[in-house]
Amino acid sequence: MNQNHKNAIVWWLAGLLVGCSGPLVGVTVVDERTALENQVLGTYQELNQEVLLVASVRYIDPKGKLKKTPEIPPGKKKVIRAIQRASFNKDDIDRLKKLKALGENNEGMITLLSPDLVEAGQMPFVKNLVEEENADREVVMHRVIETNEKLSDKDLPRIRKMFASLNRDKARSGDMIQLENGEWVKKAVK
Repeated sequence: MNQNHKNAIVWWLAGLLVGCSGPLVGVTVVDERTALENQVLGTYQELNQEVLLVASVRYIDPKGKLKKTPEIPPGKKKVIRAIQRASFNKDDIDRLKKLKALGENNEGMITLLSPDLVEAGQMPFVKNLVEEENADREVVMHRVIETNEKLSDKDLPRIRKMFASLNRDKARSGDMIQLENGEWVKKAVK
């Protein structure tokens, strides 16, 4: 594979990963973010950058020999895998959200809302998809806590609420979202 092909693959992966994480569009800022929100957003953005680097970096010395890549610490490896798997599952989740079978709950997770909208033969797949996605989100939330010295496990409920808010903001028009009060609504058309 020549260098142009390698560069094209790197940029394609970068676009894919950045596209999957998505910018925060349509967010209305009423007042300044709290310090905690800034920490969480900063950590999440760093994690996405690390996924991009892991997916795109190959170490080749000037003589063209492949160098051994540095070992990734277990905690970081776990969160990188979670983000990669979430990116892989995104299309299926988006398709099920469009059907109104899945929604973004107020704890930062996805919820199976309408099993009757899923074809019977697809239910095992959908249940597994929801479990995987929620497990991956859990890993990311815990990593945010682990990598911020001002946070501890007691902050997890606040982190969940922040992720839920971010997920509501990133949801597409028509997606089902759960408000903080527990009510499920269709996200308004922008």
